Amino acid sequence: MKLIDLLHRWTGGLIGLLLAVLGLSGAILLHKDAWVLLPHARDPQVQEVAVLSATVERLMAGPSTPSSILLATQDFGLHRLRFGEEAGAYASQAGEIVTRWESKWDRVELWLFDLHHYLWAGEPGSVVAGWLGLIGLAFVITGVILWWRTRKTFEFRLWPARMSRPAIVRHHRDLGIVVAPLLFLSMVTGVMLTLRPVANMLLTPWSGGENFRAAMAPPKVEGGALSPDLDWTTMLGEAHRRFPEAEFRSLGLPKNPGDLISLRMKQPEEWLPNGRTLLWFDPADGRLIEARDALAMPAATQMFNAVYPLHAAKVGGLAYRVVMTLSGLGLCLLGTLSVWTFWFRRPKPKAHPAARVTAPKLREPA
Repeated sequence: MKLIDLLHRWTGGLIGLLLAVLGLSGAILLHKDAWVLLPHARDPQVQEVAVLSATVERLMAGPSTPSSILLATQDFGLHRLRFGEEAGAYASQAGEIVTRWESKWDRVELWLFDLHHYLWAGEPGSVVAGWLGLIGLAFVITGVILWWRTRKTFEFRLWPARMSRPAIVRHHRDLGIVVAPLLFLSMVTGVMLTLRPVANMLLTPWSGGENFRAAMAPPKVEGGALSPDLDWTTMLGEAHRRFPEAEFRSLGLPKNPGDLISLRMKQPEEWLPNGRTLLWFDPADGRLIEARDALAMPAATQMFNAVYPLHAAKVGGLAYRVVMTLSGLGLCLLGTLSVWTFWFRRPKPKAHPAARVTAPKLREPA
């Protein structure tokens, strides 16, 4: 037990702030659609084929062609365009550019997303965040073990009774046991999104021995050169005919020669906000190459598609979003105070008073 306590305290003191950053940034991002304030951001979602086709044609005919378009949702009424690695723009559903950016540092929601997912370090940062999630899982498990010894003194407080080390440690212990189930869910889903081997291991029993990601891979068909005269009305109409109840969610143009145009749709039964119902078109003539129904994908693939909605509270409405917000804020508070108590509130060693030296009494001569 002493070893568990030692590892828990030292690891928390060393990486507690990183976990706090992940928790706070995640809690803020849960409500991104509400605090990004731009013209037309509250416009109602438009899904009519004719309107969407006209908008796509207008955006494609602009001075620069976007590499992808993330279409407006019911909660956020702007299309998001991407140009290259970091440049992008928001456009109204009529095709008017509302604002542009050349770097993620130009938009708060972009650099905050990059902080939470990549720690501002690209793909290596994503791996580091995944390992932080694994360590966070170890914190949850060891924290429950350490709390069990003191369970009879449990007292729930949102904030420590005093900013003394004993009060903070007790608050850390009791608050941790309350948010432990939420933290466990956040950590497991976050690790599955960032560390592929973990997702493979957890989903293997339902994968039938096959790679569950293969169901989402594009078809092995080489497309032609991108035509400037594509009939978007026919293409989107064909997609709507195949999946009449699904939302149009995103459109991706070929990144490399031979790639296909991809279209993602979201059926009502899907949790993933951008859906995983996939269609691919030949960029030369707009001919449909293949369509895949997300609801007919293997069980492991459908389970993986539910991981992100659970992690980012894209399912369950406002109630679940509040629950996951508490998870993020709880992680921020636990991580911050653990570092504070470890480095700045450690008890000072008590000074032991010097022992008195009594001189021996001399006998008087007889």
